[in-house]
Amino acid sequence: MPVISFDLQYALELVGTYFFAISGALAVQNREHDLFGAGFTGFITAIGGGSLRDILLGAYPLVWIGNIDFLYAIFAGLITTFVFFPVVAKLRKTFFLFDTLGIAFFTILGVEKTLALGFRPEVAAIMGMFSAVMGGVIRDTLTNEIPILFRKEIYASACLAGAVVYLIMNHCGTERNSNLLLSIVLIILIRLVAVRFKLSLPTLK
Repeated sequence: MPVISFDLQYALELVGTYFFAISGALAVQNREHDLFGAGFTGFITAIGGGSLRDILLGAYPLVWIGNIDFLYAIFAGLITTFVFFPVVAKLRKTFFLFDTLGIAFFTILGVEKTLALGFRPEVAAIMGMFSAVMGGVIRDTLTNEIPILFRKEIYASACLAGAVVYLIMNHCGTERNSNLLLSIVLIILIRLVAVRFKLSLPTLK
């Protein structure tokens, strides 16, 4: 594997972990939680999806246990939230922004890891989605919210669409770094457009 590809993937994994830690910590805003509670929620949000993916795939040690850099990324996200909270809290739709960036990064990286372990593309698409959304499901459960996965929003489906596009472009021989970035941008755009225009999938009636 070319060094540049590894560096890009590794950087995106750390950045995604950082964003998810921030989104988890921000989830307890305006609730009766102390800094420890906010930090714990941020930590669980950051590791939840990737840990579940690795457990299901039998990939040990879990990524945040085997590589200390991921813990540093989580701590950096928490420190950013605590130290710059007055600034971060004033940014419009900050929570949505960090959550969207997190799911976009984790989806594609989950797909890549699953493929690298020798699993079929269909499994890789599902594991990519799991990597992205399960941390948020745990976060919402801890904060007594209906998990966003079960709300009338295009969320997990955006992740699945990005994963499928990545797999198609990978099959067609698209350069890996370009594929990574394009698929991540696609997920972000789907989420932004869906929220902006209040789009949702049909419901069972």
